Amino acid sequence: MSGYDSKPETLEHINTVADNLISAVKELLSRAVNHDRSKLDTKEKKGFDMYTPKLKECTYGSDEYKQYLKELTNTLEHHYAHNSHHPEHFPNGIDDFDLFDLMEMFFDWDAATKRHNDGDIIKSIEINKERFGISDQITNIFKNTVKNRNTEEW
Repeated sequence: MSGYDSKPETLEHINTVADNLISAVKELLSRAVNHDRSKLDTKEKKGFDMYTPKLKECTYGSDEYKQYLKELTNTLEHHYAHNSHHPEHFPNGIDDFDLFDLMEMFFDWDAATKRHNDGDIIKSIEINKERFGISDQITNIFKNTVKNRNTEEW
């Protein structure tokens, strides 16, 4: 028996992790409050006013959907430039993300599926895996999150 007491270091570790998680919660709260605020800017609002009803009626990832995105190019360029949770924001897409960008993107996709008449988060994950070159590992984490979530909470 060495006489070493691990309790002080364990408590310090627990507190450090708690501080890190609290900092992460603050970042997520900031993102929750500021998510997609640029859509209310005059440079984006007109385009989204015109195309949101059209996008709602079409199937995500369809040729029609892709055509609407092309027609929204100027609006979307501004939007992507001001919102880091979009892969288009960065030169290397998701490879340039941080964990918070990844989380916000995932929850954005989930919310977007609720705006489409035939929205399906699992189908969106699959489409976006190909669209953005997302790894199998990240794809599985997204699907596990859907599978394990409490749908009444979000």
